[in-house]
Order: sequence, then C-alpha cells, then structure tokens
Amino acid sequence: MQQDTPAFSNSLVTPEALPDARALETLPLSPHYRTLNLAIVTVVFALLLIGVSVVRFQQFVPVAEGLVKAYPFVLVILAALGILSFLYHVFADPLIRYAVREQDLILQNGLFFRATVCQPILRVQHIELKRGPLDRMAKMAKLQVYSAGGSAHTFEIPGLPEARARQLRQFILDHKDLDAR
Repeated sequence: MQQDTPAFSNSLVTPEALPDARALETLPLSPHYRTLNLAIVTVVFALLLIGVSVVRFQQFVPVAEGLVKAYPFVLVILAALGILSFLYHVFADPLIRYAVREQDLILQNGLFFRATVCQPILRVQHIELKRGPLDRMAKMAKLQVYSAGGSAHTFEIPGLPEARARQLRQFILDHKDLDAR
C-alpha cells in the first residue's frame, strides 16, 4: 500500500506575504532579573571603590606618590563605569524577550545592537536549566539551548521564573523529536 506523501515544493514567497516580525508576541523575563543585575552592579562597584580607598588610605605600607595622585582619577573612572553599567541594565534588561512557538524558540535582546535569534525545536540537541546561588535566591533560572552541530549553546534565556523555565524545558523535550508540520 502506497502512502500519500506531499510532493516537494519550493514556491516563491513575495515580500508582501511574509509575516510581520513586529507582530510576534514575546514574553518578558522575570521582574527580579533586572533587580538582581542592578544589585550585583551596585555591590561590585561599591566594593571596588571601597577596595581602592582602603589601599590608598591604609597605614601599613607607604603608598607611592603616583598612586596617591591617581586615586581621584581611579575613583571617577570606577564611578563612571558603575553608573554606565547600572544604566545599561536599567534600559537593556527589559528589552530581553522571548517567544515559544510550535516549531521554534525566539530570543530578542540588545540595547544598541538589537538581535533576534530563532532556534528550530527540531534542531535542539539538548537543553540545560542552570541556577546559580543568586538565581536560586531570586527563584529564577537560565535556560541554555544547544543546537545540533554546535558545541556552545545557541542562546540562553536568562532570568526566567523557575517554574516557567521548567515548563519551557519540558515543552522543548516533548516536541524536539516531532516532525515539522
């Protein structure tokens, strides 16, 4: 008995027939993601500023005159870098969005250089759920998607609520071996 299989087709698609990428409904990350990033930036740069000040004003070892003169410049540079990093996270983190469709995963990110990555579920080699200590405290997880044929992850969806990350992982595992329709 012969099975009816559709014949191969490769029809021309006109630009007017293409779907509007802006119409794609994407989902935001956990609201705790930006808060955690801002807290990390604040703590790291505060510790750097304190560390530089401790070295400058400690009384145990004489500090070279050049380092004493460089101290205000180092403070200004560290403070400027801290503020820029803080502002980057304020504006860039809300722009990280993702979407899950029947056949693919989509990740959009970037503040200055916007990127959209689309990973067909059929090409997913494996998927990892990662949770560091700060992620566990904030009840978040990172989902790393590895594509077939690549050694590094194709993309990572950071800052997902833990339950959502587990749901996504299970959805991908359940659908990665299904034929494209």
